[in-house]
Amino acid sequence: MYSQPSLLPRQDPDAPIRQTDNDAAVARLSAVQKHYLDDLFVKHLVPRAHLQPNRPPLINIGTYIRTRGIEDLVDGWLSSAKKQGKKCQIVSLGAGSDTRFWRIATGPHKDTLIKYVEVDFGEITSKKSMSIMKNRELRDVLGGSNHIQITEGGTVLHSRQYHLLAADLRRDPVDTLQEPLTIPSHGSQEPILSPQCPTLLLFECVLAYMEVNVSSRLLQWFVDYFSADGGGAPLGCVIYEMFGLNDPFGRVMLNNLRARSVTLPGAEPFMTLDSLVERLLKTGFHKGWALTLKEIRKSYIEPEELARISRLEMLDETEELELVLAHYAISWSIFVPTAEDKEKWGDWGLKEKRKHEEEGLSFS
Repeated sequence: MYSQPSLLPRQDPDAPIRQTDNDAAVARLSAVQKHYLDDLFVKHLVPRAHLQPNRPPLINIGTYIRTRGIEDLVDGWLSSAKKQGKKCQIVSLGAGSDTRFWRIATGPHKDTLIKYVEVDFGEITSKKSMSIMKNRELRDVLGGSNHIQITEGGTVLHSRQYHLLAADLRRDPVDTLQEPLTIPSHGSQEPILSPQCPTLLLFECVLAYMEVNVSSRLLQWFVDYFSADGGGAPLGCVIYEMFGLNDPFGRVMLNNLRARSVTLPGAEPFMTLDSLVERLLKTGFHKGWALTLKEIRKSYIEPEELARISRLEMLDETEELELVLAHYAISWSIFVPTAEDKEKWGDWGLKEKRKHEEEGLSFS
């Protein structure tokens, strides 16, 4: 006699990566509940939000610094467009449960934003579209149910201003992004993404999960689209990711992630801030910059704001916080097709608030 092998379900290799989105959403919810951040919408996109425990101070502070750095860059892009009397587009790749669209659409820059596009795995976009349709507060910002179209089995959502697309970003963008972004559809005469409109790309903990040649191909596709036919509008890019993982602390981070079946093929090759910038320049961007979260905390956030968050919770792990912040970076870059654009967009970027160490200030 013999026994048949048990028919166990195959484990989805991407499930651990998708789980990191829930981790980030819960961390943001915690930072909001502890008053580090303001976000009226995050509770609608976190399952059982009222039952989620708060995260430790180290995670709350890290979430705040990450969010503040990215939001300053996004706000700066929108402000630059507004000064020039232009509308702009934002494309968030690997957006997950992010609420940035709703925050912009109900904030001071709502009239500057013409399109907001989010792209992620279909498993994630289907959950997000379902959350949107279930929640009136989210729907109303999109114009209400009558102005929302759900397609592709619930994985794709279109409204006048906001578009949620399903795609595996590791595949060739010619096969996954070109048609939905650049070919007019859904009764429109224009594509979702116009190369003649200033556009900002956002990658928050996304490129680290794909091979470098794959992420470079993705970045290059956007640069090519905005430089075709003699050039279009300025294209900005903001990337948040881990880096410098070749030291003892970085190896511990990698081992902890591997224990959860998560690998970082797109982060391990980048050991320095210069290497993060070089990657962007090689894909066609004209200028690039990079800062660690440690540097942003020290010099790119107002002292009074640092003092405020230092009063929210007692932090015992000051040294660990410094180590963690030193292994995450925000890099940003810009592609400007004309000399006139170089002058108008040349000052976009994070601005130093104060050199805290030189001032003798400490916010540990």
